[in-house]
Amino acid sequence: MLPLWCMVYQIPVRCHSCASECDVADTHLKIAPIGEGLSLKARAYDALKMAILNMNIYAEGAQLRLDERDLSQRFGVSRTPLREALAQLDQEGLVKIVARRGIFIVRKTKAEILDMITVWAALESMAARLATRHAEIDAIARLHTLVDQFSQDEVAHKTGEYSEANIKFHQAIIGLSKCPLIAEITNGLFFHMRAIRQRTIFEQDRARRSIVDHKEIVAALEARDADRAERLVREHTLRLRDHVECFVELE
Repeated sequence: MLPLWCMVYQIPVRCHSCASECDVADTHLKIAPIGEGLSLKARAYDALKMAILNMNIYAEGAQLRLDERDLSQRFGVSRTPLREALAQLDQEGLVKIVARRGIFIVRKTKAEILDMITVWAALESMAARLATRHAEIDAIARLHTLVDQFSQDEVAHKTGEYSEANIKFHQAIIGLSKCPLIAEITNGLFFHMRAIRQRTIFEQDRARRSIVDHKEIVAALEARDADRAERLVREHTLRLRDHVECFVELE
Protein backbone atom coordinates (compact mmCIF):
# COMPACT_ATOMS: atom_id res chain seq x y z
CA MET A 1 0.00 0.00 0.00
CA LEU A 2 1.22 3.49 -0.81
CA PRO A 3 1.97 5.78 2.16
CA LEU A 4 -0.51 8.53 2.90
CA TRP A 5 1.58 11.25 1.31
CA CYS A 6 1.29 9.74 -2.15
CA MET A 7 -2.16 8.24 -2.01
CA VAL A 8 -3.46 9.51 -5.32
CA TYR A 9 -6.92 8.24 -5.96
CA GLN A 10 -9.48 8.06 -8.69
CA ILE A 11 -13.22 8.24 -8.21
CA PRO A 12 -15.45 6.11 -10.45
CA VAL A 13 -16.73 8.03 -13.44
CA ARG A 14 -19.74 7.09 -15.54
CA CYS A 15 -18.88 5.78 -18.97
CA HIS A 16 -20.82 6.97 -22.01
CA SER A 17 -20.94 3.46 -23.41
CA CYS A 18 -22.45 1.69 -20.42
CA ALA A 19 -24.82 2.37 -17.59
CA SER A 20 -22.43 1.26 -14.85
CA GLU A 21 -19.68 3.20 -13.16
CA CYS A 22 -16.19 2.17 -14.34
CA ASP A 23 -12.73 2.89 -12.96
CA VAL A 24 -11.41 4.76 -15.97
CA ALA A 25 -8.86 7.54 -15.80
CA ASP A 26 -10.52 10.81 -14.88
CA THR A 27 -10.16 14.16 -16.60
CA HIS A 28 -9.53 16.07 -13.37
CA LEU A 29 -6.60 15.90 -10.98
CA LYS A 30 -7.40 13.68 -7.96
CA ILE A 31 -5.09 14.25 -5.01
CA ALA A 32 -5.06 13.72 -1.25
CA PRO A 33 -3.49 15.95 1.41
CA ILE A 34 0.20 15.40 2.07
CA GLY A 35 1.11 13.95 5.46
CA GLU A 36 4.37 13.19 7.24
CA GLY A 37 7.46 11.66 5.67
CA LEU A 38 10.04 13.03 3.27
CA SER A 39 10.72 16.69 2.53
CA LEU A 40 7.69 18.72 1.55
CA LYS A 41 9.10 19.31 -1.91
CA ALA A 42 9.71 15.58 -2.47
CA ARG A 43 6.25 14.66 -1.21
CA ALA A 44 4.56 17.31 -3.32
CA TYR A 45 6.54 16.20 -6.37
CA ASP A 46 5.68 12.51 -5.93
CA ALA A 47 1.99 13.09 -5.26
CA LEU A 48 1.50 15.60 -8.06
CA LYS A 49 3.39 13.48 -10.60
CA MET A 50 1.31 10.42 -9.73
CA ALA A 51 -1.89 12.44 -10.06
CA ILE A 52 -0.86 13.65 -13.52
CA LEU A 53 0.12 10.15 -14.64
CA ASN A 54 -3.29 8.84 -13.55
CA MET A 55 -5.18 11.52 -15.46
CA ASN A 56 -6.67 11.04 -18.92
CA ILE A 57 -5.15 14.18 -20.43
CA TYR A 58 -6.39 13.52 -23.97
CA ALA A 59 -10.05 13.20 -23.03
CA GLU A 60 -12.30 15.94 -24.27
CA GLY A 61 -12.67 18.54 -21.55
CA ALA A 62 -9.57 17.44 -19.64
CA GLN A 63 -8.56 20.12 -17.11
CA LEU A 64 -4.95 20.91 -18.05
CA ARG A 65 -4.44 24.20 -16.22
CA LEU A 66 -3.08 23.92 -12.68
CA ASP A 67 -3.90 26.49 -10.03
CA GLU A 68 -0.98 26.91 -7.66
CA ARG A 69 -3.09 28.32 -4.82
CA ASP A 70 -5.66 25.55 -5.14
CA LEU A 71 -2.97 22.85 -5.19
CA SER A 72 -1.32 24.36 -2.13
CA GLN A 73 -4.60 24.23 -0.21
CA ARG A 74 -5.48 20.72 -1.33
CA PHE A 75 -2.03 19.34 -0.52
CA GLY A 76 -1.90 21.23 2.74
CA VAL A 77 1.57 22.64 2.07
CA SER A 78 2.99 26.12 1.53
CA ARG A 79 3.55 27.37 -2.00
CA THR A 80 7.36 27.27 -1.80
CA PRO A 81 7.79 23.44 -1.85
CA LEU A 82 4.95 23.23 -4.35
CA ARG A 83 6.73 25.64 -6.70
CA GLU A 84 9.91 23.58 -6.36
CA ALA A 85 7.98 20.43 -7.26
CA LEU A 86 6.36 22.14 -10.23
CA ALA A 87 9.75 23.39 -11.43
CA GLN A 88 11.05 19.80 -11.41
CA LEU A 89 8.01 18.57 -13.32
CA ASP A 90 8.55 21.40 -15.80
CA GLN A 91 12.12 20.19 -16.37
CA GLU A 92 10.82 16.66 -16.96
CA GLY A 93 8.28 17.88 -19.50
CA LEU A 94 5.12 16.85 -17.63
CA VAL A 95 4.05 20.44 -17.00
CA LYS A 96 4.87 23.75 -18.64
CA ILE A 97 5.20 26.97 -16.64
CA VAL A 98 4.24 29.91 -18.84
CA ALA A 99 5.04 33.39 -17.54
CA ARG A 100 1.93 35.50 -16.87
CA ARG A 101 -0.31 32.71 -18.13
CA GLY A 102 -0.04 29.89 -15.62
CA ILE A 103 0.96 26.24 -15.28
CA PHE A 104 -0.31 23.61 -17.69
CA ILE A 105 -0.10 19.83 -17.94
CA VAL A 106 1.71 19.11 -21.21
CA ARG A 107 -0.34 17.51 -23.94
CA LYS A 108 1.37 16.61 -27.20
CA THR A 109 0.19 17.89 -30.56
CA LYS A 110 -1.52 15.56 -32.98
CA ALA A 111 1.61 15.42 -35.16
CA GLU A 112 3.71 14.49 -32.12
CA ILE A 113 1.26 11.78 -31.09
CA LEU A 114 1.31 10.30 -34.60
CA ASP A 115 5.12 10.18 -34.47
CA MET A 116 5.03 8.55 -31.03
CA ILE A 117 2.63 5.85 -32.23
CA THR A 118 4.83 5.17 -35.26
CA VAL A 119 7.91 4.77 -33.08
CA TRP A 120 5.98 2.60 -30.62
CA ALA A 121 4.82 0.36 -33.48
CA ALA A 122 8.42 -0.20 -34.56
CA LEU A 123 9.65 -0.90 -31.04
CA GLU A 124 6.79 -3.13 -29.89
CA SER A 125 6.82 -5.16 -33.10
CA MET A 126 10.54 -5.82 -32.62
CA ALA A 127 9.80 -6.70 -29.00
CA ALA A 128 7.29 -9.29 -30.25
CA ARG A 129 9.91 -10.77 -32.57
CA LEU A 130 12.41 -11.01 -29.74
CA ALA A 131 9.76 -12.51 -27.47
CA THR A 132 9.31 -15.46 -29.83
CA ARG A 133 12.99 -16.25 -29.23
CA HIS A 134 13.55 -15.36 -25.60
CA ALA A 135 10.29 -15.46 -23.64
CA GLU A 136 9.46 -18.50 -21.52
CA ILE A 137 6.31 -20.35 -22.51
CA ASP A 138 4.79 -19.70 -19.09
CA ALA A 139 5.37 -15.97 -19.48
CA ILE A 140 3.66 -15.96 -22.86
CA ALA A 141 0.80 -18.03 -21.45
CA ARG A 142 0.15 -15.33 -18.84
CA LEU A 143 -0.99 -13.04 -21.65
CA HIS A 144 -4.18 -15.11 -21.72
CA THR A 145 -5.23 -13.50 -18.43
CA LEU A 146 -5.32 -10.15 -20.24
CA VAL A 147 -7.17 -11.50 -23.27
CA ASP A 148 -9.39 -14.51 -22.65
CA GLN A 149 -11.72 -12.92 -20.09
CA PHE A 150 -13.06 -10.50 -22.71
CA SER A 151 -15.37 -11.32 -25.58
CA GLN A 152 -16.40 -9.04 -28.42
CA ASP A 153 -20.00 -9.08 -27.25
CA GLU A 154 -19.24 -8.30 -23.59
CA VAL A 155 -16.48 -5.72 -23.88
CA ALA A 156 -18.89 -2.78 -23.98
CA HIS A 157 -19.93 -3.68 -20.42
CA LYS A 158 -16.34 -3.91 -19.15
CA THR A 159 -14.92 -0.64 -20.42
CA GLY A 160 -12.74 0.19 -17.43
CA GLU A 161 -11.41 -3.35 -17.10
CA TYR A 162 -10.62 -3.73 -20.77
CA SER A 163 -8.97 -0.31 -21.06
CA GLU A 164 -6.54 -1.30 -18.30
CA ALA A 165 -6.02 -4.83 -19.68
CA ASN A 166 -5.28 -3.38 -23.12
CA ILE A 167 -2.52 -1.18 -21.72
CA LYS A 168 -1.05 -4.03 -19.64
CA PHE A 169 -1.05 -6.26 -22.71
CA HIS A 170 1.19 -3.89 -24.64
CA GLN A 171 3.47 -3.41 -21.63
CA ALA A 172 3.75 -7.19 -21.34
CA ILE A 173 4.87 -7.55 -24.97
CA ILE A 174 7.68 -5.08 -24.27
CA GLY A 175 8.69 -7.03 -21.16
CA LEU A 176 8.70 -10.38 -22.97
CA SER A 177 11.37 -9.09 -25.36
CA LYS A 178 13.91 -9.04 -22.52
CA CYS A 179 15.53 -6.04 -24.22
CA PRO A 180 16.28 -3.33 -21.63
CA LEU A 181 16.84 -0.64 -24.26
CA ILE A 182 13.43 -1.16 -25.86
CA ALA A 183 11.91 -1.01 -22.39
CA GLU A 184 13.77 2.20 -21.60
CA ILE A 185 12.75 3.98 -24.82
CA THR A 186 9.11 2.91 -24.65
CA ASN A 187 8.96 3.97 -21.02
CA GLY A 188 9.61 7.52 -22.22
CA LEU A 189 6.62 7.28 -24.56
CA PHE A 190 4.33 5.37 -22.21
CA PHE A 191 2.54 8.26 -20.48
CA HIS A 192 1.19 9.71 -23.73
CA MET A 193 0.59 6.33 -25.38
CA ARG A 194 -1.41 5.19 -22.38
CA ALA A 195 -3.50 8.34 -22.40
CA ILE A 196 -4.27 8.26 -26.13
CA ARG A 197 -5.18 4.57 -25.92
CA GLN A 198 -7.55 5.32 -23.05
CA ARG A 199 -9.26 8.00 -25.08
CA THR A 200 -9.65 5.98 -28.27
CA ILE A 201 -10.12 2.34 -27.28
CA PHE A 202 -13.92 2.50 -27.36
CA GLU A 203 -14.23 4.69 -30.44
CA GLN A 204 -15.23 3.35 -33.86
CA ASP A 205 -15.61 -0.22 -32.52
CA ARG A 206 -11.85 -0.36 -31.81
CA ALA A 207 -12.22 -2.47 -28.66
CA ARG A 208 -13.92 -5.35 -30.45
CA ARG A 209 -11.22 -5.36 -33.13
CA SER A 210 -8.53 -5.09 -30.48
CA ILE A 211 -9.70 -8.30 -28.79
CA VAL A 212 -9.34 -10.22 -32.07
CA ASP A 213 -5.89 -8.74 -32.68
CA HIS A 214 -4.66 -9.60 -29.18
CA LYS A 215 -5.74 -13.23 -29.49
CA GLU A 216 -3.97 -13.56 -32.84
CA ILE A 217 -0.81 -12.00 -31.40
CA VAL A 218 -0.78 -14.43 -28.46
CA ALA A 219 -1.23 -17.37 -30.84
CA ALA A 220 1.71 -16.18 -32.97
CA LEU A 221 3.92 -15.79 -29.90
CA GLU A 222 3.01 -19.26 -28.64
CA ALA A 223 3.79 -20.70 -32.07
CA ARG A 224 7.18 -18.92 -31.98
CA ASP A 225 6.30 -17.40 -35.36
CA ALA A 226 8.56 -14.34 -35.31
CA ASP A 227 7.50 -12.90 -38.68
CA ARG A 228 3.79 -13.18 -37.95
CA ALA A 229 4.05 -11.87 -34.39
CA GLU A 230 6.08 -8.87 -35.53
CA ARG A 231 3.69 -8.08 -38.36
CA LEU A 232 0.54 -8.44 -36.26
CA VAL A 233 1.83 -6.15 -33.50
CA ARG A 234 3.00 -3.53 -36.00
CA GLU A 235 -0.28 -3.53 -37.93
CA HIS A 236 -2.28 -3.44 -34.69
CA THR A 237 -0.49 -0.31 -33.45
CA LEU A 238 -0.55 1.38 -36.85
CA ARG A 239 -4.33 0.99 -36.88
CA LEU A 240 -4.31 3.15 -33.75
CA ARG A 241 -2.25 5.69 -35.70
CA ASP A 242 -4.74 5.65 -38.58
CA HIS A 243 -7.60 6.16 -36.14
CA VAL A 244 -5.94 9.12 -34.45
CA GLU A 245 -5.10 10.68 -37.79
CA CYS A 246 -8.67 10.36 -39.07
CA PHE A 247 -10.85 10.85 -36.01
CA VAL A 248 -9.01 12.51 -33.11
CA GLU A 249 -8.94 16.28 -32.85
CA LEU A 250 -6.32 17.80 -30.58
CA GLU A 251 -5.68 21.46 -29.87
